[in-house]
Amino acid sequence: MQQEKNIRQLVLEMLLAVTKKEGGEYSHKVIRDVQNKYNYLSTQEKAFMKRLFEGTLERMIELDYCIDCYSKVKVNKMKPVIRNIMRMGVYQILYMDSVPDSAACNESVKLAQAKGFATLKGFVNGVLRTIARNKDAIPYPDEKKDYRKYLSVTYSMPEWIVDLWIGQFGQETTTAMLQGLLQERPVTIRMRTEDEKAVEALLADLEKQGGTLRRHPYLPYAYVIGKTDDLTQLSGFEEGAFVIQDISSMLAVEALGLPKMDNQGTLKILDICAAPGGKSMLAADILNHAGIDYMLEARDISEYKVELMQENFNRCHLNKAKAVAWDALEPDERWLGQADVVIADIPCSGLGVIGRKRDIKYKMTPQAVQDIVELQEKILKVAASYVKKGGKLLFSTCTVNKDENEAHVKWIQDTLKMTPVSLNGTLPGLVHSPTTQQGFVQLIPGMQDTDGFFISVFEK
Repeated sequence: MQQEKNIRQLVLEMLLAVTKKEGGEYSHKVIRDVQNKYNYLSTQEKAFMKRLFEGTLERMIELDYCIDCYSKVKVNKMKPVIRNIMRMGVYQILYMDSVPDSAACNESVKLAQAKGFATLKGFVNGVLRTIARNKDAIPYPDEKKDYRKYLSVTYSMPEWIVDLWIGQFGQETTTAMLQGLLQERPVTIRMRTEDEKAVEALLADLEKQGGTLRRHPYLPYAYVIGKTDDLTQLSGFEEGAFVIQDISSMLAVEALGLPKMDNQGTLKILDICAAPGGKSMLAADILNHAGIDYMLEARDISEYKVELMQENFNRCHLNKAKAVAWDALEPDERWLGQADVVIADIPCSGLGVIGRKRDIKYKMTPQAVQDIVELQEKILKVAASYVKKGGKLLFSTCTVNKDENEAHVKWIQDTLKMTPVSLNGTLPGLVHSPTTQQGFVQLIPGMQDTDGFFISVFEK
């Protein structure tokens, strides 16, 4: 029990770090740092910690609603420590069958005492035990009377995002998307070699750890990995046999149709918001495989991220790719009208990857989205200036929001005078939609086997 209590204390500290009103940390960084710091924990302890942290964060709106149903002191009036202890307790009661309700209550009480709130032990115990007794009869919002509120609480999504999606995509697609974002997202890798022995070695390594490997249906070199801790320790990683990359990122590069772009010279590719470098690496691999000469520059504003990208290029022996620190808003005269391909996977609200980065939905606001839209236009204007006559621009985001995506498609045509390129001949049929012929596709979590991702290609 002592070890379990320590794990819960860790989770509490992680939640406090992420849910601070000012300067809250990002959840994916918090869990990565804690896993590295406490690497000595057993696999079971790490799994418990990850599940409780991510689950509590993911279901926070629902948890707060449930607490408010049974507590005289509302969640927003509680001290941050007590608020998060209560959330953890309710999550264990509602969603962790391996934890008895009595243990969820008792450990929450111990946690309150350990954090200096002994006077609130009775309050914590009373509210949690009431919720445990009534967990099958919680009065959730009525689906028929207030569908938006029902969706917001049931799927723990802020009402403004629910409103945005219903307005843009309708109730059916919004509901499917909310369900999809709560499903566990698989980790995908891209095999860089066609050598079946490399795949067999990776599978053997995974099986030793109790992991799994299966082909992704969208692309022949994409694989889904399940039940493993540290991918960087697997057979072939250090040698560059595979890279960790999301399937939607792979599809974005495929949309360019790079093998058909041989211009009888050196193809010049500029990736303006490249970190962590997955798209650049795939583009380089495709061109190497096709025997097309190229030079590729991958940029990011962060020196630290640029160093990481260069390390990845070196590990994968991509000698024609180099990482450079550069602000995407700053025009570079050396590249004006010079690029055969510009990859612009630009900053966005990130609403499409809420399933992986659960705190995005709490940190993002309507005003922040509007600010991002304005930033995107500025970056796209600079990006388009680098494309030479006959060259291509890949514009992509990891969000689901027409203001950040489809609206820019029209803006790029009308203002930047670029022509959409049909994606029907480059993307696999499984992701085709009525818009792929028009040069863009919005991938929807819950409807496609991907994150929420937007892909579009234009020609100058």
